[in-house]
Amino acid sequence: MKTVLITGVSGGMGFQTAKRLTENGYKVYGIDIKAPGEMLPGLSFVQADLTDEASVSAAFQQIRLETAELDGIIHMAGMYDLNSLVEMSDDEFTRIFQINLFGMFRVNKAFLPAMKKGSRIIIVSSELAPLDPLPFTGIYGITKTAVEQYAFSLRKELQLLDIKVIVLRPGAVDTGLLNVSTNRLTDFCNNTQLYSYNAKRFRNIVDHVESRKILPERMAGLAMKALTSKRPRLIYKINRNPLLILLNILPDRLQDYILKKILTVK
Repeated sequence: MKTVLITGVSGGMGFQTAKRLTENGYKVYGIDIKAPGEMLPGLSFVQADLTDEASVSAAFQQIRLETAELDGIIHMAGMYDLNSLVEMSDDEFTRIFQINLFGMFRVNKAFLPAMKKGSRIIIVSSELAPLDPLPFTGIYGITKTAVEQYAFSLRKELQLLDIKVIVLRPGAVDTGLLNVSTNRLTDFCNNTQLYSYNAKRFRNIVDHVESRKILPERMAGLAMKALTSKRPRLIYKINRNPLLILLNILPDRLQDYILKKILTVK
């Protein structure tokens, strides 16, 4: 039986991925700060705080008692935030890095001794990672760009150990993260001192982009494909927003001009 670790297993993408894998005969260990709302046959949950090195290490020790080897790690844990880079607090700025990037680093480092030759690490990024940033998505885009650079660097290292690193780059996915981001954007719109009108205009853009969301089951299927394909791609892309792609094609100065017009016109 093949064995896989999933981070963020209580979230929409993580849970659906665990469900897909267990239905296909995998043994899944899931780690998250809280337990899933539903337990699955073949899923063992281990509570862990990815922002804490000792907690991640303890999760590894607990799982290592049950299995000596892993065939894969799938990183579904993540935080989506919309805020101003000059108004958000130090704690908010740091926390999203802790969850989106440092937690991934901690898990891969802790669990590497259990990774088999030929195993795979699958990292979820974002369609925003390779694009020029939008206003108020900066903190999320910064972390996801860093995640991709981390993934590409890790791939070059771990190929020497016969371990593949694969990136999934989705657009909007209908998970709890979108609900959280909507609440965060509402908080930003209500509390910003500098961008009150601009934030309300920006909300229209966010609502349009997120209206093209896909179900987390599709991400589960993509993760399954990345895990099982004989010759997996280095990057899998899904549900990319065509307007964001078109905007990114334009020169930077023109992008800035268009965004300023959209967000300031009255």
